[in-house]
Amino acid sequence: MSLSRRTFVITTSVTAAAGGSALLAACSSGNSGGSGPGDGTGAAGSTKYTGSTVAIGTAADSTGPAPAVAGSRTGGTIRGIGPDDFSHLDPQRIYFSWNSTVGNLYIRCLTGYKIAPDGSMKLVGDLATDAGTLSDGGRTWTFTLKDGLRWEDGSELTVDDVRHGIERGFASFTTEGAGYLQTALTGSTDYRAAYKGPYGGKHLGSVVTDARRGTITFHLKLARPDLNFTLAMHSYGAVPVRLDTKEKYDKDPVSAGPYKLTQHAVDKSMTLTRNPHWDPRTDAIRTAYPDRFAFEFGPQALAASDRLIADSGDDRYAVMAYSGVPAERIQKVLTDPALKKRTIDGLLTGLYYYAINTRRVPDLKVRQALIHAWPLEQIRQIYGGPSAGDLATTILSPDILGREKFDVYGKLKKPQGDPEAAKRLLKEAGKTGQKIVYAFPQADNYDKTKVVIENALKKAGFTPVIKPLDSTSYYDQVQQIDNRFDVMWFGWAPDWPTGYTLIQPLFDGGTIADGANNISQLKVGWVDAAIRKDVVIADPRQAGKAWAALDRRIMTEEAPIIPETYQRRFYLAGSKVGGALYDPLFSAAVLYKLYARS
Repeated sequence: MSLSRRTFVITTSVTAAAGGSALLAACSSGNSGGSGPGDGTGAAGSTKYTGSTVAIGTAADSTGPAPAVAGSRTGGTIRGIGPDDFSHLDPQRIYFSWNSTVGNLYIRCLTGYKIAPDGSMKLVGDLATDAGTLSDGGRTWTFTLKDGLRWEDGSELTVDDVRHGIERGFASFTTEGAGYLQTALTGSTDYRAAYKGPYGGKHLGSVVTDARRGTITFHLKLARPDLNFTLAMHSYGAVPVRLDTKEKYDKDPVSAGPYKLTQHAVDKSMTLTRNPHWDPRTDAIRTAYPDRFAFEFGPQALAASDRLIADSGDDRYAVMAYSGVPAERIQKVLTDPALKKRTIDGLLTGLYYYAINTRRVPDLKVRQALIHAWPLEQIRQIYGGPSAGDLATTILSPDILGREKFDVYGKLKKPQGDPEAAKRLLKEAGKTGQKIVYAFPQADNYDKTKVVIENALKKAGFTPVIKPLDSTSYYDQVQQIDNRFDVMWFGWAPDWPTGYTLIQPLFDGGTIADGANNISQLKVGWVDAAIRKDVVIADPRQAGKAWAALDRRIMTEEAPIIPETYQRRFYLAGSKVGGALYDPLFSAAVLYKLYARS
């Protein structure tokens, strides 16, 4: 898989202004350490997200309308300020979190996530009456559409429209979207060789619709017991057959949600207004309080922060829609009670870590010594201290279903590093003084962290060689099988919150290739076998336990990575913004819960 998806900017609010420019890769979307979750009241009292629990909802959970937001009122305009325009609006071309954030306002999928004020989530039916029915060991999935679904022109949204959205994902012009479902349906990652999309008049035989019953059934060649999570991705959103304009749809998509696109000046502004044909009784996820959402593109994080700190005029109704509070303003915001009250903050989905090249560092004790030696606390201090995020000790991030917190190497007890433990392991392995080549993307923050990493490695008995790489070609270099690096900075975000989406892309030996993401180059038979076994476990809770157990075993018996942080981002909202809640899926504000105060 490529470094796409929630390929959102790695730099958190704290690291951004310090010059970090690398990306958190994803193939995206627990409970982490830190204080408890906020009450979701946003500007009336800051909301703090520390990790999300995930559950599968029932048909009752999937029934609209969505729960009301406390204190909400209807009317007014919410203004989103972002550094960049949305790169795509066509559902089948959406894979970037920023695009998904606005996609929530007009795209509807078979399933979706119902987010509670405490950040916990339930996977529920969005267009469907529930989260789907699995059979045949995960090879067959059936969904029934809700009654009363309409497009923005008032026409009925049908199972044929849902199928059309799925089939569009095979078209030659939708290469930016996800490919999970296409691969499961065809049994091949080269799925466009098997089907070219719906425009030749042919449908996929493996997707069967029944208009009379309102059902759509997927017959998969590859068992996927968590396909209902996959179908919540906007890449699989419905598109009306008769209103599809192919490539032009990216500029003027048709809404099935509470808002529709009414104005878009590329790279400058975009406005969405109410969709009068959206029926809240069909929607268990979204509310629709503002009359309009008005986005302004261009202001960078520092400028946007200063405007929201000043809190005047229309900016009182504004929210930092994607870029967070930068390092230059974070202390001001966190130490001023009035400003802190207007913050939204949460952990970014996914994990930041250092991959250990097991091909070049084959000795387990050496890899374990590296983990003991690594100076996590000093690195976090450079990022901005505890406000920059929580220290990581596991592969699975806090938002993953079934994730269990553990600390095999005592990193939380000695986050500054344990050089004595590292020295003992190196001595036992006969590797004292071993050279370690550390690679990282050049940026202000990482230029600073290299110093504390180099010092820690020397103190632990290693001979470090530091290799800063150009940030624009960083991934191209570390994703080469024959690279000459022993430890490499990296990051990954899951596409949906199950263990498969973190462990398989990073540790499946079959994925080792130039351009792939298993840069630890871990190729271990029992790991590959466990991945194949766990991916077909039908019960979500049992699957979660299995992935958590595999997480612990990989870290204990293979030690292929050094987990670093679950990073945190802070946003500011204007004093007239209510309902502000952190989105654990897209690491932004949940736009559809916002309202404008009087």
